[in-house]
Amino acid sequence: METIPARLLKQAEKYGDRAALMSKVGDAWKPTSWKQYAERVSNVAKSLIALGFQPGDTTSILGFNTEDWVVFDVGTMMAGGACAGIYTTCSPTEVQYIVDHSESKVVLVRNRMQWEKIDAERGNLPKLQKVVMMRGGETVDDELLLSWDDFIALGKEVTDAQVQERIAGLKDDQLATFIYTSGTTGPPKAVMLSHKNIAWTADCAVNELANLDDQDTCLSYLPLSHIAEQMFTVHAPITAGSTVYFAESLEKLPDNLKEVQPTVLFGVPRIWEKFHAKVSAKMAETTGVKKAIADWSFAVGQEVSAAKNEGRPIGGMLGLKYKIADTLVFSKAKPAMGLAKARVCVTGAAPIAREILEYFAGLDLVIQEVYGQSEDCGPTSFNVVGKTRFGTVGPALPGTEVKIAEDGEILVRGPHVFLGYYKDEQATNETLIDGWLHTGDLGEFDSDGFLKITGRKKEIIITAGGKNIAPKNIEAAIKNIDIVSQAVVIGDARKFLAALITISPEDDAVKEYAKAHGLEISRMHEDPGVIAYVQKQIDDTVNPQFARVEHIRKFTILPRDFTIADDELTPTLKIKRKNVNKNWADAIEAMYA
Repeated sequence: METIPARLLKQAEKYGDRAALMSKVGDAWKPTSWKQYAERVSNVAKSLIALGFQPGDTTSILGFNTEDWVVFDVGTMMAGGACAGIYTTCSPTEVQYIVDHSESKVVLVRNRMQWEKIDAERGNLPKLQKVVMMRGGETVDDELLLSWDDFIALGKEVTDAQVQERIAGLKDDQLATFIYTSGTTGPPKAVMLSHKNIAWTADCAVNELANLDDQDTCLSYLPLSHIAEQMFTVHAPITAGSTVYFAESLEKLPDNLKEVQPTVLFGVPRIWEKFHAKVSAKMAETTGVKKAIADWSFAVGQEVSAAKNEGRPIGGMLGLKYKIADTLVFSKAKPAMGLAKARVCVTGAAPIAREILEYFAGLDLVIQEVYGQSEDCGPTSFNVVGKTRFGTVGPALPGTEVKIAEDGEILVRGPHVFLGYYKDEQATNETLIDGWLHTGDLGEFDSDGFLKITGRKKEIIITAGGKNIAPKNIEAAIKNIDIVSQAVVIGDARKFLAALITISPEDDAVKEYAKAHGLEISRMHEDPGVIAYVQKQIDDTVNPQFARVEHIRKFTILPRDFTIADDELTPTLKIKRKNVNKNWADAIEAMYA
């Protein structure tokens, strides 16, 4: 199977001066052509070879998404090595763990702040030879640190033939990249993905799932340490010949979206929830004729989306209504979000409320939910265009096997299943059994082969009455309350279920509620009116969705949102339940007193 570095060189020959990567410089987007992309990657490989980098050696990257991040990552693969991405929010100790555990010889950093994390732990990094600063980053006078230009200059004596030799030597089952899990249950494990894992999954994403081509554009903004973002930023675009734009920062994401108007957008549920909060708050302000038009258009949008999801043509009277709704609402609402050209919208990495998906369907935006894990290169199942069912995570990936074990666990086998965990034979043997990946997730197939996630084995709550309850769907329903940011269900060894709930001061719905009721946002968690409002929503919209034993009997609104800094969220915004329970133990006990 053709590797990603080999594909890049082929695309450079095919597309030449066409734009492959786009980065914001000042007020303008500056292109890097396919030819320049391949040349820059090759130069990285040459410089690594000049530093004595051997096939099988490793590097790490610490920084926000940039062209240099991608170039260094693919350059490492081209030189025969594997790269480990590190989340920018990691502490110096966490950075040291990954750099040392992966035995990285070279580390690329974005700026001085990230360099200082390495510098603080350099005495605990025996294998580290050099640190390279991305372009635009401030360097310091230190023998360990190289500017980008000085790093590239090292490879001037290395020939193209030496690089070609490295590419030709790449094997399907050779390690291509490390994905360090975000550590919801302990220290991160290093998922080893092979060249075949990545290339096969990219082929599947391009040909089977999203039908990407050289006219597509995407915006890179989620952490590149995550396999899903790597697939949408690196591997699939190289395979399809599509163009990648790099967001300036998370803060600039809304502006960048409106400027780029990408055709493909991947977002974790929190991103779509924020979109939903903004749009629904704006729609709530409409009255009279405008409200009637919006409501009618939403109904049309949902009818059209239902047809699209089933692969039915949009024609006749529905087609006419669709054109009118598009003229009156969709063509105005979608550009305002940066989704005017959006052809493929994807959500994954955590559960999302069905109501969120149905809401966007009313705006003529079908968000396709994907399910998977780093251990199978990102996707296990996918809601594809023409075969999407809200409330499920879609059919199994073509060319793979997915089955449900006797205890309800989802098992996966296919060309995308990982090599194992680096330096952790025990965890590998517990997870990979006879070629089957044991996901740790619980699920079931409906009669049409759509997979539904019902919970996670390690997160199952066993009540004092012996009932087994999966909290994720209940939490998703609570988070669908407009002013709620996060929710964690409590109840292990307890007589009933309770919930810890947070309110985010950044959410538009929260700001609107506070303004309408004359409240300070910082005091909303203790306001009787707010508590009564959430209680009513739980009684009217949450509990009726579940069996009585799964009803939320009590809840506490916390004085702040869960954060990465307080070690309650992973960098991909997944809840660390153990830490939440520890940090808010007093609040939990108060509910059961």
